[in-house]
Amino acid sequence: MKRLKEEPNKQKSPTATREKINGIDTDALFVAIDAIKADPAKASCKFFAATEWEDGTVSKTKVSRYELGGEVIEQDYTIPVDEPAALLGTDTAPNPQMLLYAALNSCVLNTFVVNAAARGIRIDSLRFDLEGELDLRGFLGIDDSTNPGYDKLTLVCKVKGSGTKEQYKECLDAGTRLSPNFQSLSRPVAVNYRLEMQ
Repeated sequence: MKRLKEEPNKQKSPTATREKINGIDTDALFVAIDAIKADPAKASCKFFAATEWEDGTVSKTKVSRYELGGEVIEQDYTIPVDEPAALLGTDTAPNPQMLLYAALNSCVLNTFVVNAAARGIRIDSLRFDLEGELDLRGFLGIDDSTNPGYDKLTLVCKVKGSGTKEQYKECLDAGTRLSPNFQSLSRPVAVNYRLEMQ
């Protein structure tokens, strides 16, 4: 990740308030980068989720923890999921596709914002639009030759701020190249599964 260029003879006061760029503490960012470079074991980041069925197409996913550098950090988030009425649900919450879109958009967005901040580029507004089409013949088992998933997704970034189009293009390239969710969706990832009787 590219860093801000500092003036050669300018020293920061230890009591000075650190200025955030796009809401990002860049000093803390580079401290984290240096710490991981010094000790690669700190780079390990694991996430966990447990999803339980409630009724029909309604479920709730509980996120109770994640691990960073071997340290367990407690969390307490519950994510409700349902399907639209037209897809046999009760329309009480976003469906898995909507959450997938949110997860991809927000991950690329966060990576974009952090990279812009590291380069000293201000963002005034930023939006990601994602679009994709499914063929329900795959999901419904009507045609085994039909892919139940997406053949392609289209992601559009709309940004306004102090940077040039070229600078923002570099942030977008970094945002997709370094985004865990973008990389997990755009290349083959092994998903192991097994059945356990309760």
